[in-house]
Amino acid sequence: MQSFRSHLKINYNLAYPVMLSQLGHILVGTADSMMVGQTGEVPLAGAALGSVPFHILLTFGLGISYGATPLIAAADGEGDRSRIGSLLRNSFFINIIAAIVLFLIIILGNGVLYHLDQPKDVVALAIPYLEIITVSIIPLMIFQTFRQFMEGLSITKPAMFISIFSNILNVGLNYILIFGKLGFEPMGLNGAGIATLISRVVMMLLIIVYFYRETKFAPYRKNILSLSPEWLRVKRILKIGLPSAFQYIIEVGAFGIAVIMMGWIGTSMQAAHQIAINLAAITYMMATGLGAAATIRSGNQLGRKNIPNLRRAVYSLVFMAIIFMAFNALLFILGRNFLPHLYIDNAEVIKLASGLLIIAALFQISDGLQVVMASALRGLEDTLVPTFYIFVAYILIGIPLGYYLGIVIGWGGIGIWTGLLVGLTIVATSLLVRFNRLTKKLSLKYN
Repeated sequence: MQSFRSHLKINYNLAYPVMLSQLGHILVGTADSMMVGQTGEVPLAGAALGSVPFHILLTFGLGISYGATPLIAAADGEGDRSRIGSLLRNSFFINIIAAIVLFLIIILGNGVLYHLDQPKDVVALAIPYLEIITVSIIPLMIFQTFRQFMEGLSITKPAMFISIFSNILNVGLNYILIFGKLGFEPMGLNGAGIATLISRVVMMLLIIVYFYRETKFAPYRKNILSLSPEWLRVKRILKIGLPSAFQYIIEVGAFGIAVIMMGWIGTSMQAAHQIAINLAAITYMMATGLGAAATIRSGNQLGRKNIPNLRRAVYSLVFMAIIFMAFNALLFILGRNFLPHLYIDNAEVIKLASGLLIIAALFQISDGLQVVMASALRGLEDTLVPTFYIFVAYILIGIPLGYYLGIVIGWGGIGIWTGLLVGLTIVATSLLVRFNRLTKKLSLKYN
């Protein structure tokens, strides 16, 4: 019990800054949705539609950036500073290239929104908003480079403070630009996009300043902008980062497809989906703080070849995730009629969102569990098989089931979300089983 408590303490100290940092990240979108919702259901639906391609590809980029973290954590466990510096340089190179490619894909391909059978007034608002927030991919990926580097070294607080400050800045800019304050013309949804862009540029600048001012990072500053990558190191990072990116893009893509299906039902349902998914995303992003701790601890203990301690650390994080997500589930159930009022004053949208929050409550524990287990497996450099599990659960089971229940037999949004619930539960269970089997094999190998 004493060992379990010590793991809980270490986990908490690693996880809570990441949880608050991730909360700050998602609250940028939440603030956009809440404040845009005050201008009507069409702009809110536009924010939902415009966010789909952006978040799918942004999440892919974030997944790539996660590839360096377990490698840095393992190198830190072995005390290899030279390898850590090399991983940072090559991670920076990968993330810059990824940011530019993702930016071009969205800018050149955003016209596809016209061909998804969506309400025309929604599409007309979504595309300019999408073009603005797409620019923020580049500063955000640079921020991620330094953030994942620091997390690999078990330094999680700087990103937390920067994210909180940037979120406060975003809310203030939202108020000024959306509604037209301090002499600015009201910009509506586009104002929310500009506020998001500015806040993410500030995030990038602040973490760069911190990196160059903090003396403990001095050994890692050499040749950080090198245009001569070490291809073996790049390959090692991408071996983890690319499957991780596909894991995230499959999950976000599944919920993005749900947005499209909601649009087939109507604008009110699409706006209700945006509210419910935004609230669910808050709890998910906070759970990724526990996931980050799982990656750090599993990678670090793997570097030390201490598998029994690795298992205890990860299972203590599973316990924390279950408690945290159960609390969120209760909050969604009790607040299902109140929380949508924070976004919009429309009786029909509020009623629809209230029903979706019940389904969101049901998948909270599965969501938290799959985050921790996928992250722990990433720390073990095991990403290909988990990606296959996630693909099957969402694309082959969850989405078709949601389409059948929601569209074919007419359950509406509840049916679509039920399919997502089933997919999430399958993912969580399969990843837990794989982690248990893999770490038992590692225990035999190292003991």
